[in-house]
Amino acid sequence: MGLFDKMKSLFTKEKQEETHKYEEGLTKTRENFVNKLSLLGIKYTRIDDKFFEELEEILIMADLGVKTTMSFMDKLKKRVKEENITDFEYLKEVIVDELFLIYVGSDQLTSKINYNPDGLTTILFIGVNGVGKTTSIAKLASKLKKENKKVLLIGADTFRAGAVAQLEEWAKRLNVDFYGRDDTDPASVVYDGLELAKQKEIDVVLIDTAGRLQNKVNLMKELEKINKVIEKELNRKVDETLLVIDASTGQNGISQAKNFKEICNITGLILTKLDGTAKGGIVLAIKEEVGIPVKYVGFGEKEEDMIPFDIESYIYGLFKEWN
Repeated sequence: MGLFDKMKSLFTKEKQEETHKYEEGLTKTRENFVNKLSLLGIKYTRIDDKFFEELEEILIMADLGVKTTMSFMDKLKKRVKEENITDFEYLKEVIVDELFLIYVGSDQLTSKINYNPDGLTTILFIGVNGVGKTTSIAKLASKLKKENKKVLLIGADTFRAGAVAQLEEWAKRLNVDFYGRDDTDPASVVYDGLELAKQKEIDVVLIDTAGRLQNKVNLMKELEKINKVIEKELNRKVDETLLVIDASTGQNGISQAKNFKEICNITGLILTKLDGTAKGGIVLAIKEEVGIPVKYVGFGEKEEDMIPFDIESYIYGLFKEWN
């Protein structure tokens, strides 16, 4: 039994079903990344500088990023030297171990949403246009409804034409409550939406916001106003601020995360379209470079294709054929 067969045998039935989505969704990354890693063991009979140079190149091409790759290589070389590793089969386990540690590190990470146990939970969605923000809101709303939570969608993206109407259409399809206007100040929309949420005794409010980054000052002021409205209305800060990123944009997605982090306090990430890229290493790179946990990953268009992020399932899906 190989390393990953052993890993999977320890998963619960529910987790095995979830892991299957990672297996399928990471196919492109696995074919591009792991196949190249496997060839290293055939090409090189010794673990030397040339081996490390090629490994470094493979990691960067998988969108692990230069900074994350350099940090990883330093740790790997140190372990190879200290443990006198010469066997490629054992080195594979060390590589997987170190990649796992990149994400986990010493942090206490969770993919779970921080729900307010005493009343209304507010979740703010941010992200540039075209990353799948509105669809992600709809998918989460659908999941919450199935958990018997009363959901209200607030369309506060008054900047993009048609954004409010698009979210309202999703609300109708899902049969959840909606509030939105595109002819007024976004903070006013949020205020009125929260008033409606209190009247209807809503459990969770999902708030869509504008995603323009070309004018960070205006966006920063807008998000500050929205956060102040939430704090004043509910006597507590927003529970979650989720940044939605298109995984297929790779390093550009990391740049977006850094820019948005300058503007507001992001509590988690949603990575969409992970199934459409061969550069799934962005999951590790974005955590290393931005220090924000991934809460959900998207592997397709269906509601069930957006699932809570799980590092063990991710690592298994990435390396399952590396036996």
